[in-house]
Amino acid sequence: MMPALLFHPPPLSPASSSIPRVNSTLRLSLHPVLDRRAVVDGAWWPYSHDAAAELPNLIAAVDQRLGRTTLRVSVHRDAWPRIPRHIPARGRQVRIGWFHSTDPRLITLSFAAEEPIVLLIIPADAPAGAGEAVLRRALQDAAGLTPDDIHTLVSEPPAPRTGAASTGG
Repeated sequence: MMPALLFHPPPLSPASSSIPRVNSTLRLSLHPVLDRRAVVDGAWWPYSHDAAAELPNLIAAVDQRLGRTTLRVSVHRDAWPRIPRHIPARGRQVRIGWFHSTDPRLITLSFAAEEPIVLLIIPADAPAGAGEAVLRRALQDAAGLTPDDIHTLVSEPPAPRTGAASTGG
């Protein structure tokens, strides 16, 4: 399976007006092989700190991409200013659990008969180059990616571009 940096899923069936639409520019990377030895299975870069606005698209995209049904999402309580108890999804309400004992840089999506997936959360206000670097890194090496990598990649200055000719005069 060829991984994609930005997930562009096919549109959802318009069977119900309560079904959230998948944002075609969802910034999500899932490693093509979900490896239980990995710390994380991919990375997600939300556009804001509003869980109610961001989670429906993430749930819909993960459901479509993996062919699974997300039943629960777990987040760190202090990572989001306001967390709803449930998010509407296709024919169900996905329960949102918030905890103080989890890493605030991670989000876990749980399913009925499958292992959960864990995603690194890239800060919404991360610079474009840094956010894209974390998304790419999650595709290449999910087994070696840790929450500390986000801090490192997001706080490093971008590398200088090479190959650009200077014209001076």
